[in-house]
Amino acid sequence: MNWLTEIVRPKIKKTTPKEIADNLWVKCPNCDQMLFSKELKESFYVCTACGHHLRLYVEKRFRLLFDDAEYRLIDLPQVADDPLKFKDLQKYTDRLKSNRKKTGCNDAIQVARGKIGGIKSVVAALDFSFMGGSMGIAVGEGIVTAAKLALESRQPLITVASSGGARMQEGMFSLMQMARTTAAVNMLKEAGVPFISILTDPTTGGVSASFAMLGDVNIAEKGCLIGFAGQRVIEQTIHEKLPEGFQRAEYLLEHGMVDMVVERKNMKEELVKVLKVLTAHCK
Repeated sequence: MNWLTEIVRPKIKKTTPKEIADNLWVKCPNCDQMLFSKELKESFYVCTACGHHLRLYVEKRFRLLFDDAEYRLIDLPQVADDPLKFKDLQKYTDRLKSNRKKTGCNDAIQVARGKIGGIKSVVAALDFSFMGGSMGIAVGEGIVTAAKLALESRQPLITVASSGGARMQEGMFSLMQMARTTAAVNMLKEAGVPFISILTDPTTGGVSASFAMLGDVNIAEKGCLIGFAGQRVIEQTIHEKLPEGFQRAEYLLEHGMVDMVVERKNMKEELVKVLKVLTAHCK
């Protein structure tokens, strides 16, 4: 096979939004470098030019974390789609249908079970591609279900946050999930079941203000945005210019808000180390 057949293929295979064809190019959102998609996949979707960590779909996240990329998805409770009959530029039900078709997922969360470093674990991951990973009733139910599974089996719970915060189309029902998810992870803490929170780009709003910052260990991906309100809102409120790198993982590490900042290629290795320490008392 020569460079012509490798780079310029006679046919471009049909792809879904979740899978990039090997012969396509992707522009890095941070440095605008054009990246060959085959190399991007090999680098765990990290820009080879500037090191920017691109967002991952949930199934890619699961494959990255679980041993041999093997895991079992957990069925989540069905919830009311549109409790407030909400409509802005379009009906909320139509937004849900559109996002379900685009992502192939019922909502912004998936829960799976499998082994990580040989340790049986429960992982609940948010998908930013589904309405910005926003937390509504379905996401709240997903976190609660994952916590209950972890509690019953006494297996560690790992959450992977990637969210813009609460889902405005569900109003107060969405805000209630902050309390529900906090109560769910507190059950694990009281029972001595390990809870690890992985923060990815972005982790903001009601998600950062609830379960995502409550891990026994909080691990952030390199360079990810973590905060509650946006930087512009904060600056307008306090009438001051925020320091460079504010709300980025490295800044939060320096100020004690997260415990570790890890590059994606090292995430599983570091996660296994933490799991072994936290589960040592269970042996």
